[in-house]
Amino acid sequence: MPVRRAAVAGSWYSDDPARLTADVDRYVGRAEFDPIDGSILAIVAPHAGLIYSGPVAAFAYKAAARAVCDAIVLVGPSHFVPFRGVSIWPDGTWETPFGPVNIDRDLARAIQAASPDVMELPAAHGREHSLELQMPFVAHLMPGVPIVPMVMGHQTRATAFGLGEAIATAIAGQGRRALVVASSDLSHYEDAHTAEALDAVVMRHVESLDPEGLMSALEADPRHACGGGPMVAVLDAAHRLGATSSRVLRYADSGDVSGDKSSVVGYMAAAVW
Repeated sequence: MPVRRAAVAGSWYSDDPARLTADVDRYVGRAEFDPIDGSILAIVAPHAGLIYSGPVAAFAYKAAARAVCDAIVLVGPSHFVPFRGVSIWPDGTWETPFGPVNIDRDLARAIQAASPDVMELPAAHGREHSLELQMPFVAHLMPGVPIVPMVMGHQTRATAFGLGEAIATAIAGQGRRALVVASSDLSHYEDAHTAEALDAVVMRHVESLDPEGLMSALEADPRHACGGGPMVAVLDAAHRLGATSSRVLRYADSGDVSGDKSSVVGYMAAAVW
């Protein structure tokens, strides 16, 4: 049973369970939005250091925690290991300060079987933070729900839509009630005004539940997001699974915490149902 060890606990977020509980509960307690009339199928959440992205991610996970799900499929970008396709962690557990989170082996294997692009490349997960920053919310707010973690290498159109189809095929084929999570920050290191304009394009396509339009925007200008491919895959999977609505629940940038608006990273939380 392979264990994926936490790589950024104690630096990007607290490795003390009591302090991490307090942090997550504080962010979730402050996340207020209009009620969603429907069962959440997917969310988009950011993945920076928790002090920056946590207040935004909390909106997505507060919405998701109300849904009934038996697995959580997570898709994020690979920041450190370049490769073609998608690397899945297919078995074992993921280490978190709240204890181990189990992998849903059956669903992982079904996704692998549905796409030749999904492979096992453990090195792509070793230092990667894009999925690990989801785990404080997953482990605390949805304890006991197993996960299927995947990181995307080169974020091509074929890879993104191929993964979306594979996720939807596997979930539907197994009759599962799974939550699908896209981990992505938006524009990077632009001034806040420029960032807001770039990020508005992403948010427009997310709210329109338009993975095709989002993919075209990313191809035209990759500055829009670091996890654009994962967002496209998750929106496509949700649409194939019957989603008809999407809403951006929160937008912010790193300058809201640091006070420096001259060079920011954009963060968005969204829910799809």
